[in-house]
Amino acid sequence: MQITVEITDELIQQPDPGRAALEALAIEGYRTEALTPLQARTLLGLSRFEFEGFLKEHQVWDHAYGVDDLACDLMTISKR
Repeated sequence: MQITVEITDELIQQPDPGRAALEALAIEGYRTEALTPLQARTLLGLSRFEFEGFLKEHQVWDHAYGVDDLACDLMTISKR
């Protein structure tokens, strides 16, 4: 699906305004839980580790990968 968005002239001054808009959408979707981490990182074309770095870079700590996430991942791995 393709979505067209009109942006202000001040946003056009950024090096890649389309990417900036996409990143803002992913961040807000992630923060509000409208997007899962997988959906947000897929939207941005990032691996799981790149997405974690992206969140840190943008100071998004709301739902950062934590101890509970690690425990869940370890349990999933042990089932394989």
